[in-house]
Amino acid sequence: MHSHGGNGLLSLDTMLGLAVLGVASLYLAGTVVTRRRGRPWRRMRTASWLLGVGTIGVVMIGPLAVAAHESFPAHMLGHLLAGMVAPLFLVAGTPVTLALRALDSRQARVLSRLLRSRPARTVAHPVTAAIINVGSLWLLYRTPLAEVMFSSAFVHSLITVHFVLAGYLFVASLVGQDPNPHRASFPVRAGALVAALAGHSILAKYLVAHPPSGTTAAEAEVGGMLMYYGGDIADAVLIIVLCLQWYRAAGKRLTPVTARLADG
Repeated sequence: MHSHGGNGLLSLDTMLGLAVLGVASLYLAGTVVTRRRGRPWRRMRTASWLLGVGTIGVVMIGPLAVAAHESFPAHMLGHLLAGMVAPLFLVAGTPVTLALRALDSRQARVLSRLLRSRPARTVAHPVTAAIINVGSLWLLYRTPLAEVMFSSAFVHSLITVHFVLAGYLFVASLVGQDPNPHRASFPVRAGALVAALAGHSILAKYLVAHPPSGTTAAEAEVGGMLMYYGGDIADAVLIIVLCLQWYRAAGKRLTPVTARLADG
């Protein structure tokens, strides 16, 4: 593993910090515009979005970001937070719904047409999202890209952003509440989730048996366990929410608590 350079890290931290603040500020501005138009916006959605953005900030800026270049377990913890935990909060914030309400009518129509386009339909399909999410992990750890990532703070940040986006796409394709004109059926979503869970678990075991370059066997074991058990916890949340949504779609009545979970 390689450590960050001092001045470069400071500059990178500054840019990342501004990006994180910008993403949070845009969302908050959207809530203000929406409320001024007389349309309420749930505080829980705002809290979820800010928790997601804050989680990304913790991963990309500060001690955990530095440790991720010196310790494989720290890197894996960052991956779990950025690629699996943060997307759960971000999807619950329903940013597309907020954008459609906050944008003017012309801009909202453009966004709506984009969501209905063939590329959006392909990328937003749960099978495609699962392939991107899990496949990129296999590509990272099975190629020299992992060594490049550990040696460069900038590359590490780019890959972290990729995993945030891939995780968001996957979670949104399964349980997202934002408008999706091409949403897959529940059996398809369930199948994609089970396949992704299996691919993630197999990779965790593979990393224990075949540590990435520059990683000791002990570090690989701890990192693999974090991926395996931490991934199971995140996947369990997805399974619960997906089952609740499926149950409700079948015409069943939910209690107030389970209804809130199903709504994200």
